[in-house]
Amino acid sequence: MRVLVTGGAGFIGSHTCLSLIKKGYQIVVLDSYANSHKESLKRVNKILNLKNSEKIKLFKADIRNEEMLEKLFADSKKENNPILAVMHFAGLKSVSESIQNPMIYWDVNFNGSLKLFKIMDKFDCRTVVFSSSATIYSLSSSTNLKEDSNIGPNNPYGETKLAVEKLLQKMFAKQKNLWRIANLRYFNPIGAHKSGLIGESPLGLPNNIFPLITQVALGMIDKFFIFGNDWPTLDGTGVRDYIHVMDLAEGHISALEYLLKNEPQILNINLGTGKGTSVMELINIFQDINKIKIPYEIKGRRVGDLPSVIADNSLAIKCLKWFPKRTIQEMCADGWKWQKLNPNGFKN
Repeated sequence: MRVLVTGGAGFIGSHTCLSLIKKGYQIVVLDSYANSHKESLKRVNKILNLKNSEKIKLFKADIRNEEMLEKLFADSKKENNPILAVMHFAGLKSVSESIQNPMIYWDVNFNGSLKLFKIMDKFDCRTVVFSSSATIYSLSSSTNLKEDSNIGPNNPYGETKLAVEKLLQKMFAKQKNLWRIANLRYFNPIGAHKSGLIGESPLGLPNNIFPLITQVALGMIDKFFIFGNDWPTLDGTGVRDYIHVMDLAEGHISALEYLLKNEPQILNINLGTGKGTSVMELINIFQDINKIKIPYEIKGRRVGDLPSVIADNSLAIKCLKWFPKRTIQEMCADGWKWQKLNPNGFKN
């Protein structure tokens, strides 16, 4: 079975491509490399001992390029090997950047998705696993977020993710007997593949916590900043739900296979561990596991931050028969191995 993976060269996309191939799927990857690297998929081939890319058809193109999207589907149909499902990762993902430049986020994340779904419908491909985010939840929501918790993103990035979910909901309502949709709401993906060959390779200064920690560990950044040590948590620092990127990738496979085996439906699913780790705990675990010091400095709270954000992942466990297997210690060890072996990411 052939699956289109948009944004397949990115952090989560590349790990999911690896998992898809291991499960026997053929994949077509569409990626613009706006915030990813072609090298990641070469490394996927290396991990799997593939001498060429017979399992991966790779196309460099923007998700907004409707002509290229149509060509991908048409070519697969001509080969008598049509694209039957889509893993949709492509999009911009920086909260701070989305605040500074909301128009490009709406254009890429929403308009790009709209064009993709239009072409999918044209070619009778109506199974999609969408890369959503826990940022769609309201800041007033409770600690352990359920799929029916209050919705209300406070930044353009989250708003675009919610808008795509709403679009998919309307598409399903119109053709309930045709579409199979899973909106996967991620919490905090960290870590890397245990080989150290693929991992998170941000362009420029990282926005996410874990590459900031690993780059401080390497000496590329002087110190790590903790924003607030007076939160109502056990040690005063913010608590988040960190999930290993390989567990997240496997969650996508579980969602896809659930959709393929069941009647048309739309699902909203949290992907997290259901466990919270504070920033201070994360630093201490990282230091202990990897035998390295992380210089840090306490700064004031940031506007918009919350004391604790943890997933209620019971629906994923019950519905998808998926559960996270890897510990926070493994996340820290695997992520550090990746960074040590690739100090400049895929730019080596």
